[in-house]
Amino acid sequence: MTLYVWGRPRHFPTLPTPTVRYFDVAAGARVLAHCHWQPSPRHHPTLLVLHGLEGSSSAHYMLGIADKAWKRGFNVVRLNQRNCGGTEHLSEGLYHSGLTHDPAAVLHELIEIDGIQSIGLVGYSLGGNVSLKLAGEYGDRAPEQLRSVVAVSPTMDLTACVEALEQPGNWIYQWNFVRNLKRRMRRKARAWPGKYSIDRLTSIRTVRQFDERFTAPHHGFRDATDYYYRASAARVIANVKVPTLILTAEDDPFVPTAPFAEPVVTGNPAITVVITAHGGHCGFFAAERDGYDGYWAEQMAVEWSEREVRLKPDTTTRKSAKKEVS
Repeated sequence: MTLYVWGRPRHFPTLPTPTVRYFDVAAGARVLAHCHWQPSPRHHPTLLVLHGLEGSSSAHYMLGIADKAWKRGFNVVRLNQRNCGGTEHLSEGLYHSGLTHDPAAVLHELIEIDGIQSIGLVGYSLGGNVSLKLAGEYGDRAPEQLRSVVAVSPTMDLTACVEALEQPGNWIYQWNFVRNLKRRMRRKARAWPGKYSIDRLTSIRTVRQFDERFTAPHHGFRDATDYYYRASAARVIANVKVPTLILTAEDDPFVPTAPFAEPVVTGNPAITVVITAHGGHCGFFAAERDGYDGYWAEQMAVEWSEREVRLKPDTTTRKSAKKEVS
């Protein structure tokens, strides 16, 4: 299902042309978003959507969830993570799997500059880890405008995910990630001459090797192991207070379900976990019928967000539940 959904063509003729917007998130760092604004945007809830590793705002699931949310009256901000979506020239530095600073800065601007009063955050894969980690870092000090979080196939425990990715049966996913990471580093080196040495890039064969050589040292982590620990949402998941939905699948090839059964997750009353028997990684395709396009996770994410963003800030605590569905 992972590969089927990735390769299946999709079209969104009713989704309006987005407005391009740049957010200055830090000194020397700017990110690009594609935004779909309803008339009188501040009177509508807003969905901020984060993509996965080496994805972009144009990933099919980013467009799919935008289409569904737009039809339900949301503004939608499809955010490119730093350097993604062809934006290597906008930021001097790199990004990593736990870089919560950027979406936090975007949230702040949407609230303070745009006057948005109700926001839902949705993240896929790496973006799911970032979303959960941000909610955990906020703890009980989250902006009252942030009403909900949804994480689809989140890489919440990066060590477990990388170890799963290194299994022989996952070579195709490892190869694809590494190929894209190398391409981005070559683009980055061209955009910032003299800043990045890519002499040893050709010898890298795994995501762990890439993180050891580039990600960890660039961001001040001791090594890849230290990076995976400190960047994982699992480290702060117990602190989440915003109503949060996690969607993941038993047959996800490189996101094991064991971390979602830990007491810090299941014992948190703000978190609801739904584990399906099938769905792959960010797949979750069901039968199409009566105008429903079959993209179940997108539908669930929008429905959850729609319910939560319309609640008052002091009524958002929800009972935790772990559900097993086939």
